[in-house]
Amino acid sequence: QVQVVESGGGLVQAGGSLRLSCTTSGLTFNHYAMAWFRQAPGKEREGVSSINWSGARTYYADSVRGRFTISRDSAKNTLYLRMNSLKPEDTAVYYCAAGVAYHDYDILADNFSYWGQGTQVTVSS
Repeated sequence: QVQVVESGGGLVQAGGSLRLSCTTSGLTFNHYAMAWFRQAPGKEREGVSSINWSGARTYYADSVRGRFTISRDSAKNTLYLRMNSLKPEDTAVYYCAAGVAYHDYDILADNFSYWGQGTQVTVSS
């Protein structure tokens, strides 16, 4: 059974930093592209960042580029999202996803097959 589990969310003040982790099991981690999505209250789910199977290629939404950094650790089967300079607009439930396709120009939810349950990130002003 494939398991995808996010952790690291919490409450942080604007301007602060937070690191999200996504641990996976039941899949061959290095065969999958990975991504972070988020969904704010009353808004549609949006792609935040993605990374290809090896970690050599990454993509960021315009709203987070320069502030967030996605990375992966193959030895730990774990995906990370380092979030710096957080803004209240970053408040959302953040979801980790694994998929078989990577694009460096967008993040499409349909390309991702396995999803975590989400972790809440709240940024206060």
